[in-house]
Amino acid sequence: MSETATIVDTQKTASKPAGGGLAALLACSRPLVMGILNVTPDSFSDGGRFVDPAKAVAHASAMAGQGADILDIGAESTRPYGGAQPVSADEELARLAPVLPAVVKLGLPVSIDTIKARIAAWALDQGAAIVNDVWGLQRDSAMAPLVAERGVPVIVMHNRESVDANLDIMADMIAFFDRTLEIATRAGIARDSLVLDPGVGFGKTPEQSIACIARLGELKRFGLPILVGASRKRFINTVTPAPPTERLGGSISAHLAAVANGAAIVRVHDVAETAQALRVAAAIEAAR
Repeated sequence: MSETATIVDTQKTASKPAGGGLAALLACSRPLVMGILNVTPDSFSDGGRFVDPAKAVAHASAMAGQGADILDIGAESTRPYGGAQPVSADEELARLAPVLPAVVKLGLPVSIDTIKARIAAWALDQGAAIVNDVWGLQRDSAMAPLVAERGVPVIVMHNRESVDANLDIMADMIAFFDRTLEIATRAGIARDSLVLDPGVGFGKTPEQSIACIARLGELKRFGLPILVGASRKRFINTVTPAPPTERLGGSISAHLAAVANGAAIVRVHDVAETAQALRVAAAIEAAR
């Protein structure tokens, strides 16, 4: 059985999966690819494509076959540029219920992308292995205690309510993560269960999003794994104009730069192409 499969089986059968499971997954000594599955009608890039449960599960299966290490499922659009329509927990659950259990059965670690502790708890009960909170434990006060109780890894993303072009975005990010880590510590979350996400595109100008990737190394002070999700984001359009579905080249370029600057995980729409690019980049680096 593969190391990844062992982690999934352990987390599905244990009532409180060990936080060290994340460290074991990252011990692959290569960047991990997280495949995005949005079961929403309004996501900025692929909203509506996978609302049908059968199509959603088929897409998850395809990403698994293309080299995804983790599958990230979200049922409420967070639309990094505004305009997202909040949905109730009941609606979010209704979108997830026909999809998430079937995706768990594919055998890869599944991450639940939600800001609601109630949804995260349900997903973990169904076999999800990771919580992905785009407000870094700072929105739902029940999220940190839940993560601590379940002993699961949690991705904490930097976010802002509004954009401030005059802000030193990295200084703001470091202060944000200091608050997040304080919340995590108070709740009893194991430090090695945390992954930092700079939140490319969220509450940031395109220039600040580029700076997040260029200055990613500044987050190494925390000594935690870093995830970057630059896939199809608007900053690519400011460099080379293209609609979201035509930003593959820019997405791969951004993720290669992120990995070079310390990212351990990249969150992507285009799994096969990204996995290939990472393998080729690694082979070239190894031949130095």
